[in-house]
Amino acid sequence: MSEDTSTQPRRLQRFWYLVRDGLPSAGRYRRYAASLLPCLIVIWGLVALYLILAPVSYKSSMTLILPGSGAGGSINLESIGQATSQTTSAFSSPSLSPTQNYKRLLGADLILRQGATRLAEDAEILPEPTVKLVDQTNLIMVSMPGASPEQAQERLEALRLAFLSGLERLRQDEAAKREAADLARLDELEQKLQQAQRRVLEFQGTTGLATLDQFHQRLNVVDGLQGSEREFRQAVRRSEAQARRLGEMLDISLDEARSAQLLRADPLFQSLLTRYAGVLADWTQARATLGEQHLTLTELSAQRRTLRQSLVQRGTDLTPLSPETLLGFADLSVSDGRERLLDELMRTAGSGAGAQAALAEVREQIAQQSDEANALVEKAAELTDLLREQRVAEAVFSSALARLDTNKADPFASYPLVQTFEFPSLPRGPSSPSTLLAVAGAVVASILVTMGFLLLWLRQPLIQLMLPKS
Repeated sequence: MSEDTSTQPRRLQRFWYLVRDGLPSAGRYRRYAASLLPCLIVIWGLVALYLILAPVSYKSSMTLILPGSGAGGSINLESIGQATSQTTSAFSSPSLSPTQNYKRLLGADLILRQGATRLAEDAEILPEPTVKLVDQTNLIMVSMPGASPEQAQERLEALRLAFLSGLERLRQDEAAKREAADLARLDELEQKLQQAQRRVLEFQGTTGLATLDQFHQRLNVVDGLQGSEREFRQAVRRSEAQARRLGEMLDISLDEARSAQLLRADPLFQSLLTRYAGVLADWTQARATLGEQHLTLTELSAQRRTLRQSLVQRGTDLTPLSPETLLGFADLSVSDGRERLLDELMRTAGSGAGAQAALAEVREQIAQQSDEANALVEKAAELTDLLREQRVAEAVFSSALARLDTNKADPFASYPLVQTFEFPSLPRGPSSPSTLLAVAGAVVASILVTMGFLLLWLRQPLIQLMLPKS
């Protein structure tokens, strides 16, 4: 307790020494006052002159906003191709910022001059606006000074219209240049398509192969002929087997059956055979009822021998058959049961001959069609390549033609859409000169000057405190 009470007088004593040693002489007050007052008078005089003489200025402000979403679209053309239009967001690139681009455009001389032409003022160019970008947003805050609230608002509105007009002009110029490039590319693709079509037509006219369907039809014809060839071959084998079985039953060969068929087609032989059948029937009946020496039986026997000789003579003239075979055939023909078998054998032999002829014709057609199909293989392959080139050229041309229209769907790809969030405002009061800022500046300046003189006032005590005591 005693130590606290003893240190307090020491501190007061030190403060008294500081004040006492710093007390100036009698003329020091006047010198400091004569130096401080002119400085303060200059500071406040400058502030007063600023407030009195500075022209009054008003500032109008507006806010622009840029939507940040992209657009996209796709068109599928059946059997032709696909056209895709994709517009990414202007803010997707970390290295490019449309707000920075628009900030520069708002302060460009061209925009300021065009804005001045919209006003009935003598100035050729608008004053440079104040453009502020709000971080982490797509907002652009713009302000424009003016001598009156109406002038500031009109200037900012003229700047806004000139800025939007400049953007529209840039978009149209970009669209025109892109369209010109697309049209040039489209002409090139059209020429390629025409060349591909011309090559196809020339090939079709030279080779006679118009489509691949012709080649496929030729292959189908060969396949159909091969199927017919199998059917006729089976029919021939079936006819030969049936004829062979009937020949065994009749005890004649197939060659003899063919000769018999030739005889059956001869009218004279058939007439003799008919007469022979009648005489043979009468002779058989007379032999059963009459004796060997009976006149009727004798006459019938003579007629029978004569007709047999005539049949043998006619048969040897037409066929290489022996007389015994011819007589056997004659006896066979006049027998009802065996005659039906012989007729069946003849029909079977005829069917077999027809099938054999058809088989030969089909085989000849197969060989001819196969040769033609083999000759068309290389032509079909070349036609396939030409048609593929034509389809590719058509797809590319159609896609480019569709893309020419889809590219016009979004004119804000390079220069994003700008919307006016806040239109140019009408200022309620002047923005400069600011009385509050001027007075605050004068007060701060006065305080700093006073503190400087105070440091000069106390320099001796401070120096004594800082220097070590001897």
